[in-house]
Amino acid sequence: MNKYLILAAVLVAGLATARDAGAQEIQVTGPLKGAPAVRHLRLYRKSRFELAPTASFTFLDEYRRTILVGGRLQYNITDWLGVGVWGAYGAASLTTDLTDQIDRHADRTHPMTKPNVSPYAGGFVAQTGRLQWMAAPQVQFVPFRGKLSIFQLIFVDADAYLHGGIAFVGVQERANCGGTGQLLCTDPESFGLASRVAVAPTFGLGLNFYFAKFMSLGLEYRAVPFSWNRAGFDTHGAGPGSRFPDGKVDSRDQTFKFNQLISVGIGFSFPVTPKISN
Repeated sequence: MNKYLILAAVLVAGLATARDAGAQEIQVTGPLKGAPAVRHLRLYRKSRFELAPTASFTFLDEYRRTILVGGRLQYNITDWLGVGVWGAYGAASLTTDLTDQIDRHADRTHPMTKPNVSPYAGGFVAQTGRLQWMAAPQVQFVPFRGKLSIFQLIFVDADAYLHGGIAFVGVQERANCGGTGQLLCTDPESFGLASRVAVAPTFGLGLNFYFAKFMSLGLEYRAVPFSWNRAGFDTHGAGPGSRFPDGKVDSRDQTFKFNQLISVGIGFSFPVTPKISN
């Protein structure tokens, strides 16, 4: 019995003298005090101009896919912020399978088809909308950078960035018809294209891989949402909410499209030698 009393007394005494546990703050002293997380970091962007020829490809298109060639000119104010302009010209425009199917199977004698599909054989291809060119002043923000390894043998400096700006887009789409002083939309001559400039927001993200001090490989996604008449159809303008054909082709027949592109490019930076952090 005495040994149990002694054990109980020891436990009570221990609880009575126990203190709250607390974390101890570690104070860095000596040569590491105030040192940056990384020393001698290559600043691939800071205070450098970048010229990057690019090739861009649209995707998720209903009637035409466009291949654009162009480039980006940019000045990087810091290693995480840059301003510049991207531009491209539509070098090739390829029809989709849907366009080819419409050309092969459209009944050009049907009353509903006449104002919407050219009576010429293979004419639908000629009336579909096209992207001619794009120009976009923009800002780049770089929140992430680091190294990528390939099979633990090759290590490449890389960064990920966001971009945004305003895009000016040269568009060709079916000319207006059916209005006062205009050709009827059933007239074969009414299926020609007219050019205009659309203004839209542009934004996206990208990756840069630096395989030399002055050269990089880039992969970029870009969205340019705006409304345009891609098929050259009369689809709106009459009835409740203007949701039915009205015998005219005009701006009311333009429909919203989340236009998307993928670009690849080779970047050249000047001066050719990047700055090194302390």
